Amino acid sequence: MRTAVIGLGVEGIKAIKSLLENDWDVYATDLKTDINLEDLEISYFDVNFFTENDYITISNDNLIIDLGFNDMDTIFTCDAIVLSPSLWNTQLAKGVIESGKHISDMFTDYKNIFTIGITGTNGKTTTISMLKEILENSGKKVLIGGNAGGGFNGYCDILLKAEKENYDIILVEVCDMTLAYCDYFFDFDIIGITNIGNDHMDVHGSIENYKNSLIEFFKGKTVFVDNSLKEFNQFSDVLNYNQYKNDLKVVGEFNKLNAGLASEIAKYLELDDEIINKTLKNFEAIEGRLKKFRLNDSEIFIGKTDNSNAVKSLLDEKYFYAIFIGTPRVNEEHRFDILNVVSEYNPEVIVLFPGLDDTIDYALYRLNSIGYDGRIEIANNLDEIIRFVAEYSHENSIFIGGNGQQAIIEIQERLEALSQVSD
Repeated sequence: MRTAVIGLGVEGIKAIKSLLENDWDVYATDLKTDINLEDLEISYFDVNFFTENDYITISNDNLIIDLGFNDMDTIFTCDAIVLSPSLWNTQLAKGVIESGKHISDMFTDYKNIFTIGITGTNGKTTTISMLKEILENSGKKVLIGGNAGGGFNGYCDILLKAEKENYDIILVEVCDMTLAYCDYFFDFDIIGITNIGNDHMDVHGSIENYKNSLIEFFKGKTVFVDNSLKEFNQFSDVLNYNQYKNDLKVVGEFNKLNAGLASEIAKYLELDDEIINKTLKNFEAIEGRLKKFRLNDSEIFIGKTDNSNAVKSLLDEKYFYAIFIGTPRVNEEHRFDILNVVSEYNPEVIVLFPGLDDTIDYALYRLNSIGYDGRIEIANNLDEIIRFVAEYSHENSIFIGGNGQQAIIEIQERLEALSQVSD
């Protein structure tokens, strides 16, 4: 079969990979030409390139990629169509749905599997991972995926895997930017929301708009909501959860809420309390998320905290002598608000390092404009970050966070090695 993939952001690239791995032919297209195709692992010795004006075509035996234009005739002669979530509210999406060729309308067996979606600003990946371990320890066969930016295979991959194998439960990480898309793509039995925070405001426009999108998404579903989010108690099928009270290896008050959500959903599914508690007690923090290391005299807390609410939740718990922040992309103005929050807690030192992009100049401008009067240091690479960590490791506490999951993971790996040596 042949599938068209329209829109080559993270989700689109993941869809191409999944389709090719399932021996489909793919026509992929994006109106932009500056698309990063590295994750497709294309061998450039085996492909043909064609350029004309601002258009680029790349092709091999089972993949054609058009950049700079969409060949609509080719798209609608394909057997199925995968559409980027970012295009969901466009006229093109309407045409795809009316054609009956959207992939979620053509292959529907996965919609018969009990499906749980976890959404919210922070904590989605951790909550899903906790719930997955509980379910598997209870003997369930679990299919997991969703928000490709969160590290999972994308939404399309869930559909393709469910076509090939039988599963008891599907767990979907639902990015807050893809609520309407996922509402169409999946038939959710349960939704859990972790929290509502200041992220992706370039898409939502405001917190109120984000809340309204959630309200629309929740309609007709059983929803688990943090007890403090009173605005969602208007729904008849809302069930509340609180912080998990038993022992956890993971650190942070917010992880107690993540565990509370996973635990309440598991209890709703009538899973054994002993399995739930034992699983959560032994749950290890996943790569890139908050971990704690000991180096010399210092406790070092490190994890991806890519918006101001995520940072504030940790800084409320503890004072940090030095705070290291990975910088966001240049167009993500709302994520620079992290620096406003960090400045309010007045650490002795703020260390800036390139996170998602090298936007250190923008970060310096923000810190100067809000009047932060502590030391500001710049770490341009991993070695320089570690050198600053070593310098401050005789202070009580250090926090490393901000944007750039891959950068955070690399720092975690180096710190783990150093902490083992120091032991």
